[in-house]
Amino acid sequence: MNIKQMVLITGFLLLTTNAAFSTEIQHHKMMHDMKMTGVSDGRISLNLPPMMKQHQLSNMRAHLDAIRNIIASLSEEDFAAASKIASQQLGSTEKMMAMCNNFDNENFKTMGLAFHKSADKLAETLKEGNIQTSLRALKTTMNSCVSCHATFKQ
Repeated sequence: MNIKQMVLITGFLLLTTNAAFSTEIQHHKMMHDMKMTGVSDGRISLNLPPMMKQHQLSNMRAHLDAIRNIIASLSEEDFAAASKIASQQLGSTEKMMAMCNNFDNENFKTMGLAFHKSADKLAETLKEGNIQTSLRALKTTMNSCVSCHATFKQ
């Protein structure tokens, strides 16, 4: 890995970690303030039964872990491993498509399917072995996550 790639990956990791931490702190403060005043956070509840809610939360945690593993693979310039993770753990596999299609909320379903399609594109981009285009594709996939979490809640 050359120094430019190391700087890019380190910068990307620092920016996303800092942004995530800052956002998490702001979210907790906002949630506390809203709880104290009885105001909703404005996101749409999926109104899932407890078992399905836990299953969905587990899936989202697995998606986050996959993103972490993609970044780890990129830091080692292992584009093939990163592509495999994106395809198998985030992509529009038969299992993922079936899960998305089980939701009644059409907007959530559409966003979920778009997320998995972006992961398919990410997997293809990673195969090219170009760090800049890979990070841009990863950003698109992460934007799907952020948009969905900003719109919906369990």
